[in-house]
Amino acid sequence: QVQLVESGGGSVQVGGSLRLSCAASGYTYTTDSMGWFRQAPGKEREGVACINTGVGRTYYADSVKGRFTVSRDNAKNTVYLQMNSLKPEDTAMYYCAAVRVYGVGCLLNDNSYKYWGQGTQVTVSS
Repeated sequence: QVQLVESGGGSVQVGGSLRLSCAASGYTYTTDSMGWFRQAPGKEREGVACINTGVGRTYYADSVKGRFTVSRDNAKNTVYLQMNSLKPEDTAMYYCAAVRVYGVGCLLNDNSYKYWGQGTQVTVSS
């Protein structure tokens, strides 16, 4: 059974940093698109960042470009989201997701993903 487990969320002040982790199990972790998504209360879920676990290619939403970095450790079947210079508008539940891909890119549309984690809350206060 495939499981994605996020961790690392919490409460920080504006300008602070957090690192989220997404550990995958029960899963053949070869060439996949691993995505990070977030959803704030009353808002639609949005793609934040993704990474192709085979070649390491990444893609970011404009709202986080230059502040967030997605990376992976294939030996640990884990994907990370380093979040710096956090803003109040980054407050949301953050989810990781996974889907097999056959190219070198990754995906930021949530409809493409097959497996999802349970989420971890990030709260940024001023």
